[in-house]
Amino acid sequence: MMLSSSAALWFLPFIAPISLWVAWSDMKWMKIHNKAVLALIGIYLVIGLIALPLNSWAWGWANFAAVLGVGFVLSSVGLLGAGDAKFAAAMAPFIALGDLSLFLPLLGVVIIISFVAHRILRSTPVALRFLPEWESWHRREFPLGLALGPALLFYIALAAFLGNGSVS
Repeated sequence: MMLSSSAALWFLPFIAPISLWVAWSDMKWMKIHNKAVLALIGIYLVIGLIALPLNSWAWGWANFAAVLGVGFVLSSVGLLGAGDAKFAAAMAPFIALGDLSLFLPLLGVVIIISFVAHRILRSTPVALRFLPEWESWHRREFPLGLALGPALLFYIALAAFLGNGSVS
């Protein structure tokens, strides 16, 4: 992996609660709150300066801008929710470009597993009885935050344990 284990270890404790909150809130309200997006950007802004070489940190902002632009277009034509697009953009700086060939399949697998698990769970009486107010049980759309948050968390955790020990 291109992201160093030391950088990933810096990011992991900050990213974990936000990633899990995004998954939960998107299931409950079908919404990724701007607070989560801004918190993730803030983590990259501050912790990224500590954890990454300045050059890598700066390129992360280019990744942010590129994904934000693509996300805006996809959201504008209705292929992606605005919260999903903003959160994906906030995730982008954390993913080393050299790891895209690892991250994209990881994201695909997490999306498929999350989709299938969500659809099975929402068809059970137990989920509807204990969490009847969850918006995602009653909507046709899939709460993509259920996959985006965990995919980022899995990637950072993998890098923490498998990443190289050198510069990102």
